[in-house]
Amino acid sequence: MEIISGILNIAFLAQVLRLFTPYYLGASAANFSERSGVVNIAIEGFMIISAVSFALITLSTGNVFFALFAAIVINLLFALLFAAFTVKLKVNMIVTGVGFNLLMAGLAKFLLVLIYQSSSNTPRYESLPTIPVINTIPVIGEVLGDYIIIFTFLLVIISNFILFKTKFGLRLRSAGENPEAGESLGIKIRNYRLYGTLICGFLSALGGIWFASTQNTFSDGMIAGRGYIALAAMIIGKWKPVNIFFACLMFAFFEALEFVLQISGTFIPSQFIQALPYIITILVLIGIIGKTKPPAADGIPY
Repeated sequence: MEIISGILNIAFLAQVLRLFTPYYLGASAANFSERSGVVNIAIEGFMIISAVSFALITLSTGNVFFALFAAIVINLLFALLFAAFTVKLKVNMIVTGVGFNLLMAGLAKFLLVLIYQSSSNTPRYESLPTIPVINTIPVIGEVLGDYIIIFTFLLVIISNFILFKTKFGLRLRSAGENPEAGESLGIKIRNYRLYGTLICGFLSALGGIWFASTQNTFSDGMIAGRGYIALAAMIIGKWKPVNIFFACLMFAFFEALEFVLQISGTFIPSQFIQALPYIITILVLIGIIGKTKPPAADGIPY
């Protein structure tokens, strides 16, 4: 009964909606990249580097807005570097993604040790401001008072409109579906693959910044594989923004359920509870093998 009461309340719903934010930002980031034909499995790394950038710049300048802007710029520079390897030099995209994940995770830990002589976390700092009036509402204010969370929900509509209702979206999708045909019509395929990678860098930056801001510190391992789960949500959602929305809600639900089970003191081993979101990810992916179809030229250099 304690578990059921922990689920059937407004606080649990608010927690699900909060946890939905990094999943959808990461999944949308990967979706824009793959729609352009560039496989980017480095979402985890991009979220890590933006989170540590936001934390370090906030601590050094005391200005959260400058830190927000700077962290996004840093992520865009890494995205540009990723595009240089995958689009310009045509290096294997999976290998590049693995390399970027290792680079960014190692760089974050290196900066923590170099600046704060700690490989685990930074000192605490101020978070991004919330919407004053809405933030005073109990429980729901935690969700609706957060600018990044609100943007994430709007992103469901924005990304669907951009991909399927605009000339830019049509050309972006042509780069991932049939680049030869697109090029024959005068579309600069490499440019659109670059655009997709940069949008990926921007959205994944917001996911990392949200973590660093809400926790008021950067700690090693804080992203905890959510970048990889976001990739799974994109696949489950069949590269469609609305479908991805529901996939991310599912993963957010199970992560919130993990907290409820830990608090309730259930007989289920804590190790199993902590592994629950990842187990669900594996089971769902096993169930959809062969049932999803990525963009035809996804991952194929051009």
